Amino acid sequence: MSKKILVVYTSKYGSTQKYAEWIASELSADLFAAKTVEPTALSQYDIVIYGGGLYAGGIAGVKLITANSCKNLIVFTVGLADPNLTDYSAILNKNFTPELLAKTKFFHLRGGIDYKKPGPIHKSMMAMMKGMIQRKPESEREPEDKEFLNTYNTKVNFEDKGTIQPIISYVKDLYF
Repeated sequence: MSKKILVVYTSKYGSTQKYAEWIASELSADLFAAKTVEPTALSQYDIVIYGGGLYAGGIAGVKLITANSCKNLIVFTVGLADPNLTDYSAILNKNFTPELLAKTKFFHLRGGIDYKKPGPIHKSMMAMMKGMIQRKPESEREPEDKEFLNTYNTKVNFEDKGTIQPIISYVKDLYF
């Protein structure tokens, strides 16, 4: 018996939506933007896969899943930092209770950004982040700090369909 799967996402600039579409297609899952989902609908699914972009220590739209019950929850985040070099524990601890953290599987993917597209609030947050990084001594800058400075005010795209395979494998191994 196959499980009923929902992929739901919040995407500001398109990368999270693209990953959500790829995942839903691979798993033959229902796909919806978070803003169109009735919270009570989450409980109708055996598996909920939520995707949200990372912004200023938060996960876009995450309250949909943290405030509503899901039988089996998988979360993927999308940001510019290299997941192999980034510690996401502070972000996850800020956005999830210890109980929800313990029963949720997390994956982290890379997105992209065109610095011409963000609105004024996001642009000012990015400018503040740039300033904070520039004030750090060079020897204290993390690899993601250096990459941020190198790509600031350009168009970058790290989207890679192949990086969804661990999510697909995890769902298939556990639930099919």
